[in-house]
Amino acid sequence: MQRRFILKFVAALGAASLFGAAHADDNAIKVGVTGGPHAQVMEVVKQVAAKNGLKITVIEFSDYVQPNAALAAGDLDANSYQHQPYLDAQVRDRGYKLIKVADTVTFPMGIYSKKLKSLGQLPNGARIAVPNDPTNGGRALLLLQKQGLLKLRADAGLKATPLDIVDNPKKLKIVELDAAQIPRSLADVDAAAINTNFAMEAGLKPKSDAIAIEDPHGPYANIIAIRAADKDRPWVGKLVAAYHSPEVKQFIEGKYAGAVIAAW
Repeated sequence: MQRRFILKFVAALGAASLFGAAHADDNAIKVGVTGGPHAQVMEVVKQVAAKNGLKITVIEFSDYVQPNAALAAGDLDANSYQHQPYLDAQVRDRGYKLIKVADTVTFPMGIYSKKLKSLGQLPNGARIAVPNDPTNGGRALLLLQKQGLLKLRADAGLKATPLDIVDNPKKLKIVELDAAQIPRSLADVDAAAINTNFAMEAGLKPKSDAIAIEDPHGPYANIIAIRAADKDRPWVGKLVAAYHSPEVKQFIEGKYAGAVIAAW
């Protein structure tokens, strides 16, 4: 997997270099996405933007770390794959000068299992996989708390970690994994909290396969991020307008049937 990702990322950067100076006239940009719905929606955005004179090159990544690193380094002009709490953590921890310019979609996180039909069947000592990045890991723990499986410190907030668990009656074992790897590890744990984009990429259907699902009206709307220095570039408005177009909203509603929700 690591070798495949490295090759994919090198190829992506190679593609990016081909367009390195293309947006000098604000008519061509490079946008990073993760696989699944983010990539699928951006392909529709690309078509809409082209009608208005903006060429978008979509570059797909297979993890959550590289799209912001590539954006901060200047290898991308924008990315569309993360929610605001994750961007905030990246800006704080890595010093990136990146900002949000628009909301995109919401992916309610779900709990999935190949062994159980409901959370009530969780045995004592069950192993539950959660994302290992701070914001999505905290999000998963909050979902487990909402389901009554554990209790977190009152001040843990959106960045809760397993160390914030103060009550764990079933003695659940929290297994922290890379978010993109969790669907492939589902058979190795009793249950797993999986981001919807990765669940759908793995063939899981949130509405029918999840044994619990997050309230979609939380703080986790996904966003378009850019470098702060580019906030007044003409292409920014064109990109946002294309994403927020009726064509894109219609695509989201028709393809995902509520598993992915337009957030604007």
